[in-house]
Amino acid sequence: MEEIEVPTEHLHEAIEDKAKEHDTGWSMYVAISTAIVAVLAALAGLMAGHHSNEALIDQIKASDQWAYYQAKGIKAEIKQIAVNGVVDTASVEKYKKEQEEIKEKADEHEKSSEAHLSHHILLARSVTLFQIAIAISAIAILTRKKFMWYTGLLFSAIGTVFFVLGLIF
Repeated sequence: MEEIEVPTEHLHEAIEDKAKEHDTGWSMYVAISTAIVAVLAALAGLMAGHHSNEALIDQIKASDQWAYYQAKGIKAEIKQIAVNGVVDTASVEKYKKEQEEIKEKADEHEKSSEAHLSHHILLARSVTLFQIAIAISAIAILTRKKFMWYTGLLFSAIGTVFFVLGLIF
């Protein structure tokens, strides 16, 4: 006797195949991971901007100190010029001492500016990598290619390393 084929069996297989093609669970993971990466990109961008501003402010402060340093040097030179044959040695020494203090402050501001700039560079790299990861994840969703999502996750991981380095160093 011939076995009767149940028509719903083919239908069930077809539904399973289509479900595998349109796996909404995978899409949900891509969407959630992309949202997390977008938040990290926003935080890194905010912090990169902060460090850029601080670097600029410290560089301006350093420039102000160097201008002040030069003014003290000019005053010292003027005091060294003999007025009626008398050199004001005490004033010259005072200005030279003040110049040393001003120089230290200027150097501190320059070092602080360089440190902020270093943070900015690392955080800016992080933002770039996060943005690339978001773009690749979007392509993964559109093309339904999981390897693209994994590539996006790799870029996110590298971006996270730069983000942490930007916070620490």
